[in-house]
Amino acid sequence: MDFILRLITSGLGNLASYLAAHVLLCLLPAFYIAGAMTALIPKETITRYLGRNTPGIISYPASAAAGFLLAVCSCTVIPLFAGIYKKGAGIGPAITFLFVAPAVNVLAIVYTGQILGMDLAIARLVLSLVFGIGIGVIMALIFSRQDAEHDAATDAMFAGQAAMRRAAVLFMLVLVTLLVAGTFQFDFLTRSYASLTLPISGVDTFQAWLGQLVPFDPARGEEGVTAQGALLIGMLGLIGLASWRGIENIHEGFNRWTWTSTALVGLTLVFASLTLIPANSGVTLAFTGKFFGVLAATLALGWMLKKQLSEDETRDTLWETWKFAKQIFPLLVVGVFAVGAIRELVQPAWIQALAGSNTLTGNVVGVIFGIFMYFPTLVEVPIAQMFLSLGMHKGPLLAYLISDPELSLQSILITATIIGRFRAWVYVFWVALFSTLAGLIYGAWVDFIF
Repeated sequence: MDFILRLITSGLGNLASYLAAHVLLCLLPAFYIAGAMTALIPKETITRYLGRNTPGIISYPASAAAGFLLAVCSCTVIPLFAGIYKKGAGIGPAITFLFVAPAVNVLAIVYTGQILGMDLAIARLVLSLVFGIGIGVIMALIFSRQDAEHDAATDAMFAGQAAMRRAAVLFMLVLVTLLVAGTFQFDFLTRSYASLTLPISGVDTFQAWLGQLVPFDPARGEEGVTAQGALLIGMLGLIGLASWRGIENIHEGFNRWTWTSTALVGLTLVFASLTLIPANSGVTLAFTGKFFGVLAATLALGWMLKKQLSEDETRDTLWETWKFAKQIFPLLVVGVFAVGAIRELVQPAWIQALAGSNTLTGNVVGVIFGIFMYFPTLVEVPIAQMFLSLGMHKGPLLAYLISDPELSLQSILITATIIGRFRAWVYVFWVALFSTLAGLIYGAWVDFIF
């Protein structure tokens, strides 16, 4: 009974820390970007660069380049993947985007080079790009008939759309700015420009209680729950309730809950961008560049929703965003909880015994660790450093770094709802195979050189 309770506690702790730290500034803007892509971008704009009939020499480099430039984790990229796929992208370029974005975005590569060495960073970049495009091409060949049917379905759904208005383009750009301001770790965004201490007592006690309630080990990539994070989880629940009341039946008309839910989203994003530091004498709020960027983008988006977008554009954007959230978020919760519970079973001491050399078994173990020990983008790099210090060979380490953003349990569950279970498991097979192959190739090079 104690063992089961420990698994449940680990799962709930992982879920709470994930919701508090990664859903708002990463996933929530991604939902809105996906919704806006579906509602506002004409099908022809997507298919011009990513469509099934676009020459591969254009579509695959375009999807890989888009993924490389977006610093998003595997959960954040899925709504974006769903948006471009639903709007008419071929399954091949869409899969390439899904693979490349979390694995080799520019921040992940720079951080990998800084912590683990440029040789590993370059290997991660080159092999992920080559295999990401290769997997996309293979998926397009295997499922060409289903891809044609999907293209016809999007024609029926979106063929009558007018050209994209300038206001819609600006709205999309501000959404991307919001995602960048909330997630990128540039110095001007992380630097504090002002602070304010509020005489609110008890927050430090609440923080200490949360630390006991949700214990965590930073060495294993566990993040815990802060007092600010706990408040954000509560606000996330309010957003869900208000959205259900205000957007679920939005085609019957706007109501007060519609705008309440939108205002709550903006308020929560701004609060999430603050740095909150509990102390005995009160709470210090640090106003970083991230706060000012998120605040400006949020205010601009609210104004554009009310004043610049047409009523149809606003309704369709909110509805598509809500649809993506309903489809993806419940599976995300299940997957993150399961990963937290399974992580409790995995012992780091196994690493040296199972993945201490560049063997087929060692690289397969690296891939399996990527599935069941998922960490958000950038967090997996210090975890990889820990694996390396515990004796993991660099070959299996690369297999882990490539598979971790792609094959997390929650990502598999969600991808299956977008492209179907069979195609999702075919994708999983190819990612596992190529991740293992990447580890073997790089590991052989390391053994030869060193």
